[in-house]
Amino acid sequence: MDLIQSILMGIVQGLSEFLPISSSAHLVFTSNFYKVFKGIEIIQESNQEIFLDIMLHLGTLIAVLIYFRKEILEIIKALYWGIKNKNYSSRDFKLGVYIIIGTIITVLIAYPLNEVAGGLVFQPSIVGFLLIGTGILLLFSEFWAKKKATKKDISLKNSIFIAIAQGLAALPGFSRSGLTIATGLLCGMERTKAARYSFLLSIPIILGASMVYPLVKIDYHEIVTYNWTAIIAGTIVSGLVGYVCIKYFLKFVSRFSLGIFGYYCLIVGIGTAIFFMGR
Repeated sequence: MDLIQSILMGIVQGLSEFLPISSSAHLVFTSNFYKVFKGIEIIQESNQEIFLDIMLHLGTLIAVLIYFRKEILEIIKALYWGIKNKNYSSRDFKLGVYIIIGTIITVLIAYPLNEVAGGLVFQPSIVGFLLIGTGILLLFSEFWAKKKATKKDISLKNSIFIAIAQGLAALPGFSRSGLTIATGLLCGMERTKAARYSFLLSIPIILGASMVYPLVKIDYHEIVTYNWTAIIAGTIVSGLVGYVCIKYFLKFVSRFSLGIFGYYCLIVGIGTAIFFMGR
């Protein structure tokens, strides 16, 4: 792994973590395309590449924490005062409960898929087919939303369905934001509300992936040998790009359909599936 690869993957992570196009798929594609054009054999990732992926997610975690800092603080305060005063009626309290429940459901679904997801990292053709599935779901959800034209807020029932979608997005190619926002639309939520809830729901999962997982899995004797210049550069880039992406994506979804991302996923999914077939 070198500096150029790390920065390139940081840009890709920052863009694709919050856009409904699957960050995991694009990291797989970027890494494997880079290897193909550098003449490197496509094999299972090294521990350093896995650690870089974790750090890139840490960068986007910092971005979402900074952007939603006011909402996060209000939710934490509502949970504290709600429990203390035994008053559970506020919207922020309910939102915090939905996020906690959604996180538990996500972990229960995603954890058994972890081994399968790890194996797909060096099978980009399969990831391409899963990205096609994301595109189809995005297009169908937009069709459904226009047909039903409902504007529901987040509810316990909706949060459970969205959490199931987020759990399935453990598989690279299934976009986390794509599946959760599309599920919100299918549940009748307004597009911007579905997107904002999707980003808030992502925080505990990204936190677990980028902080808890390394504490358990990383070999700290090996970590000192990593290219830390490249890792730090990629992390900073992913955070900066991620922040800008959140800001302008929320403006985009308030005015335009997600259909363009659906078509993008179809085109990229088909192209990469064909390119890597048999490699």
